[in-house]
Amino acid sequence: MDPTTSGRFRVHDRRRRPDIDDGGDAADPGSVAPDANESDVADPDATAADDEPPDEFVLVELPDGPVDPTDPDAADRYDPLYATAEGYEGDLADAVDALRPGFVVDATLAWTDGSARFRDVDVVRETRFRFADDVEGMFEAAVDAWQQIRAAGEPVGSITTRSNDGDPNGALYLFADAPGSDAFAELRAGRLPIEPLVARVNESRGDGDPREVFVLRPANHEFVAVYVVFDRDGVLAQTVRDTYDLGAGLAAGLDASYPGGGEGDASAADASDDSNGDDPLDEDDDFDALDRL
Repeated sequence: MDPTTSGRFRVHDRRRRPDIDDGGDAADPGSVAPDANESDVADPDATAADDEPPDEFVLVELPDGPVDPTDPDAADRYDPLYATAEGYEGDLADAVDALRPGFVVDATLAWTDGSARFRDVDVVRETRFRFADDVEGMFEAAVDAWQQIRAAGEPVGSITTRSNDGDPNGALYLFADAPGSDAFAELRAGRLPIEPLVARVNESRGDGDPREVFVLRPANHEFVAVYVVFDRDGVLAQTVRDTYDLGAGLAAGLDASYPGGGEGDASAADASDDSNGDDPLDEDDDFDALDRL
């Protein structure tokens, strides 16, 4: 009988399995071009040619409780693992085909010859992860925040963005590329963990709502943004999807007369640097994501 692993997992991404024989890295985005949009990676209806490698899921097992960032083994708690995305039958095939990057699932994985396959899977939360490289027109909140972070001599920083009404609507994290590394590729592959950033938002919000997480590398700036939008179905998430062509957004039906709805520009969300510590997202939690670089 094959050994199994049961637990709660984040579906971090879906991609082509890297060709190890050609020197591919098992944790690298593989044969997917860095600027490929999500439909190129996660479309379950796409039929691969016989000579193309099969799809696989990048999974991150979620810890049962908070992870102490000072624990020497803390970084290893978010190491990615990989599960075959194809070759299932019946109801299980339908369930696997429906998985999207960002979903949280309860699953059992069976291991055969070092490869994992889903034995069963149930979706717990439909958060979405969306990746976009070389994006044009990076929104003003991110650019302004990055200039402030660099002026302070820091390689990473965060702010809370707010709606036109002043309500918090997202947590924006900005990363510089460390020398000899590639922060966007590290984030997409799961080697630089996104999970602590999402967990921090979930803890501060105190709800079980699904989020929308955008990982964006602008074409004209030397940083990578991880934008955790609090409301997956809200105006901000729809605006960002519209702006960077990452799925259905405001153009899918929101009346342009809605405040900020006709702009198609994520800068419609005002940013504020809550350095006064009033917002729990801005408290120092000792987590330095660049440690993984």
